[in-house]
Amino acid sequence: METSVRLYSLNYNEAKTYMWAAIFVACNMILPHLFHLIPQGGIIFSPLSLVILAGAYKFGWKTGLLAAVLSPLVNHLTFGMPEWSVLQVMTLKLAVLALVAGLAAQHFKKASLPLIVGVVLVSKAIECVGELLLTGGIDATIADFTIGWPGLLMQVFGAWLIMKL
Repeated sequence: METSVRLYSLNYNEAKTYMWAAIFVACNMILPHLFHLIPQGGIIFSPLSLVILAGAYKFGWKTGLLAAVLSPLVNHLTFGMPEWSVLQVMTLKLAVLALVAGLAAQHFKKASLPLIVGVVLVSKAIECVGELLLTGGIDATIADFTIGWPGLLMQVFGAWLIMKL
């Protein structure tokens, strides 16, 4: 279940970092519109997470973090989604995912399905704690697992497929 994938660790002084981050932000402007055609599609599938996971794993945590911070902000300023009340939590979740994915790729220097599963699970655990601290409520955190499990599977297998191709 391991694939030969060329992984990068781009830095902030490289033009490629900003180019790839801009591509990920653009993808994250289009993808949510497709998933919002499905009732509760954004909550169920968390489409921004797929792009951030694959991007941070492939191009490093710095590129992923840049895209993770900019994607929800640009979407909010352009389309009003996510709502302002959700923006902080969503940015935190994407930033955690970018950091965990990028650091895991940097440490293990390979891409495998078990590693990606581990990245998603570790990210979710950290995100849950962060969300609880920010919101004080557990309902949205529970919904990430009860309603959002298809999105978790899409993250794992989608990122794996993207990296294989």
